[in-house]
Amino acid sequence: MNLKRNSLITGTLLLTFTGFISRILGFVYRIFLSRTIGAEGLGIYQMIFPLYGICMAICASAIETAISRFVAANLSRTRSVLRTGFLISFSLSLITAGLIFCFSDFLAVHVLMEPRCAKLLPIMALAIPCTSIHDCICGCCYGSQKASIPGLSHLVELSARMITVFFLASYCLEHGIEITVTVAVYGLLAGEATSALFTLLSFLLSGIGKQKTKSTASHMTHTAGRLSFWQDFQITAASLMTMALPLIANRLVLSGLQSAEAILIPNRLSAFGLTSSEAISTYGTLTGMAVPFIMFPSTISTSLAVMLLPTVSQAQAAGNHSHIGLTAERSISFSLTIGILFTGIFILFGKDLGMTVFHSEAAGIYITILAWLCPFLYLCTTLGSILNGLGKTSTTFINQVAAQLLLLTFVVFGIPKFGIIAYLWGNLAAQLFLTALHIWALRREIPFSFHAAENLLKPMLCILVAVGIFLFFQTTIQPALPTENPWILLILEGGLYTGAYLLTLWGLHWSKK
Repeated sequence: MNLKRNSLITGTLLLTFTGFISRILGFVYRIFLSRTIGAEGLGIYQMIFPLYGICMAICASAIETAISRFVAANLSRTRSVLRTGFLISFSLSLITAGLIFCFSDFLAVHVLMEPRCAKLLPIMALAIPCTSIHDCICGCCYGSQKASIPGLSHLVELSARMITVFFLASYCLEHGIEITVTVAVYGLLAGEATSALFTLLSFLLSGIGKQKTKSTASHMTHTAGRLSFWQDFQITAASLMTMALPLIANRLVLSGLQSAEAILIPNRLSAFGLTSSEAISTYGTLTGMAVPFIMFPSTISTSLAVMLLPTVSQAQAAGNHSHIGLTAERSISFSLTIGILFTGIFILFGKDLGMTVFHSEAAGIYITILAWLCPFLYLCTTLGSILNGLGKTSTTFINQVAAQLLLLTFVVFGIPKFGIIAYLWGNLAAQLFLTALHIWALRREIPFSFHAAENLLKPMLCILVAVGIFLFFQTTIQPALPTENPWILLILEGGLYTGAYLLTLWGLHWSKK
């Protein structure tokens, strides 16, 4: 049990560490993009991702989850499961990429409703097979609870993307060529291709799936003598796709709804009275500047969620329901603690972050409003992973569809009347609804306790203390500082607030003991 717990903690910490570095590099990258191609360019770039998400739902993400779960339940068949999943995923990715190549103009005009995306889609299509390679290997590594390869692959991917875009942008400037959104899409392709190569080489060198006990090795040798490659593929594919097909259907529906949301936002903003250029710019500011800030801390909850799925699957297979309940309690407590911390940060510093980082007042306003999402956003990620680990993928899917339909209602009917603010409040309503559905579903499956004083009142008390210390610093010490550099002040204030919160939390925890 301790070994499993240590694997969960170690994997989560590793993914969190690499995730934070990736997010920091990502912010540098987005700052560069926002100042190079502008808010409208960011909006056009973001518009290709709904289609990209649908492709990933078909080709990679669901198969990655299936591989992770099957490997976690049967480590002796790691490479057989990976080989089968890869052949299926890669074949689907080639077909999907070919269709996008052939129908890029139609998709841009009639699906994305933005003709300027037509020249971007063929470049994006080349990245799809690369992503399938990366996702299949990562699924195998997660199932084996070896988080180092997936964690490092994200750093490699982002580094390759940044280097490519910086190089292309420099080349364009030197030769007097206009820098367009195409540069960013070439960066996407370079990043995915480099990441695929890195994960493949790392996996081959790691020896994952080769370690077998003597009895297992003997059994596998005997089985190999009876089954041909094609027979093994058929048996493994049937088992793998039994889980993957519902996931593909689920994620395809969800990706379709999310794509509809992304495509409709500029359209409904035009109905509100904005010009096409203003609508795309607003969409770019929201999705390319504000949302990445809100999602930054989710590196922690996402890392935890990725490691939770195989851990919960193994505990369920062993019939250890008490361990699952304890894992759920600790995960909920952790997600709420982190979420409440960052809600305070984004409310206090949201406007300053928007102006200092992106030179955009609108981005700062959006960050401040979206701050209330943090506890529910991070909690939903954790709860969804626990439910998936328990095999309740259909429940997770139904809950997510219900929440997404609620958000779409705000998009379709709210934005034309109230503008982008309707979308921001719709997000909050949808996350609250999804949190309630997930908690209700989880309580039906496993017994666990929710301690309101521990999970809500204690973090809120820490917030009050941290805000008090911050206000004291702002009114008495900050005016005497020798610098007025906004970056330095923001780092000092944010660090002071975060330190006060964590120290107060630690003090309360220590005093309880």
